[in-house]
Amino acid sequence: MSSTLFRTKKVEQSILDTEEPEHALKKSLSALDLTVFGVGVIIGTGIFVLTGTVAKNNAGPATALAFVAAGVACALAALCYAEFASTVPVAGSAYTFSYASLGELPAWIIGWDLVLEFALGTAVVAVGWSGYIQSLMDNAGWQMPAALGSREGSDVFGFDILAAALVLVLTGILVLGMKLSARITSLVVAIKVTVVLVVIIAGAFLIKGENYDPFIPKEQPVEAGASLDSPLIQLMFGWAPSNFGVMGIFTAASVVFFAFIGFDVVATAAEETRNPQRDMPRGILGSLLICTALYVAVSIVVTGMQHYSRLSVDAPLADAFKATGHPWYAGFISFGAAVGLTTVCMILLLGQTRVFFAMSRDGLLPRFFSRVHPRFRTPHRPTILLGVVIAILAGFTPLTELAALVNIGTLFAFVVVAIGVLVLRRTRPDLHRAFRTPWVPVIPILSVCASLWLMINLPAETWVRFGIWMAAGFLVYFLYGRTHSRLAKGEATEPQQTL
Repeated sequence: MSSTLFRTKKVEQSILDTEEPEHALKKSLSALDLTVFGVGVIIGTGIFVLTGTVAKNNAGPATALAFVAAGVACALAALCYAEFASTVPVAGSAYTFSYASLGELPAWIIGWDLVLEFALGTAVVAVGWSGYIQSLMDNAGWQMPAALGSREGSDVFGFDILAAALVLVLTGILVLGMKLSARITSLVVAIKVTVVLVVIIAGAFLIKGENYDPFIPKEQPVEAGASLDSPLIQLMFGWAPSNFGVMGIFTAASVVFFAFIGFDVVATAAEETRNPQRDMPRGILGSLLICTALYVAVSIVVTGMQHYSRLSVDAPLADAFKATGHPWYAGFISFGAAVGLTTVCMILLLGQTRVFFAMSRDGLLPRFFSRVHPRFRTPHRPTILLGVVIAILAGFTPLTELAALVNIGTLFAFVVVAIGVLVLRRTRPDLHRAFRTPWVPVIPILSVCASLWLMINLPAETWVRFGIWMAAGFLVYFLYGRTHSRLAKGEATEPQQTL
């Protein structure tokens, strides 16, 4: 039993599978495309959606330090991802890496985890995008019916039609091809970075020093009708109000960590890159470096413009400019955020469909989903299926219920990839590695420790939901995946090694 659960798929076999005509993706991406994808997905949720949440409910102005802490943890993981992505340039990211190093069951677990991570991530961003669109509509004097708008903080049960519509439109774009997606992303990223720079420059002139007092809050401010002992607050945000202060920074880091998962998505596009050995490390590490600097600058500016206790959750940047008497900037930011979040949503959806496609090609999910479109050479079947499911999810699920669950999935993937680097260095020292993670085993071990530390700081409810999803994954694997795996059926063209 153990030999079948931990059978590994050789790197050479994974690469060979990408050449099968009916399962081969089109190679069209360059290093610039990958960097744009990374910046496109990293800049978005953290700045435009989650900054207000963590500043108001946990870290205050020290949100900037939370971004630094999360960025360091991501940098450690990014070094591990860069080695794997250049060595195993196959769709699937951490799933494919795990299959080559740890075995089939760990690969299934991480693949199942990534499906959840990217699905919920797409839904979170779609809900945030809807909030900014509604902010723009409010500026124009249009009011979205409560039953069809964002439900965050509302007692009205409804369906967020804007969030669902966005997911469906992006699904259609992804079906039409990667190059089209890359061109649209490049245009939108240019707009988004311009907006971020405007926030930094214009907002710097509106900073008030007293808003940084205290820089590291020691307790949660009492809102109207809210008690510091409120169990509802602890249930929603997963931490006690007394956890402000230094510990609050780490708690905030575990939440804003969601904003850095862009390089993880970049790795899923390895199979569609023209020169992955050279370009994947550049795209992964370059995009992470650029975005961390921008995140820190924006969080410092926005908490200096408006006291953290008064920041909004749905549209913190736009509403901060409104509060300082600059509604024109607010409208400009809402427009840029709405446009920019579309790329985040699209790239997350792209990542999820590629993981699903890779698992299907290996037989762990029905092979029906691994056939590419004869004209566009995209995995159209899983793209359409997942797009519809995520559109429904985005329509019905509030933002606060989604974000933390995405984080735990991402952190779990980081732990597995870091361990995989250590294992593959030992089992396959002969492999050509265009990029090598420095200071092995120190960097992978630090990456594991940093990710586990951030996981510990996530809400208990998040762990429970994550455990339920993982239990469902084990059930699907033992009922279907283990017996339908291509390795189980002996379809591989080369003998497989077993750990």
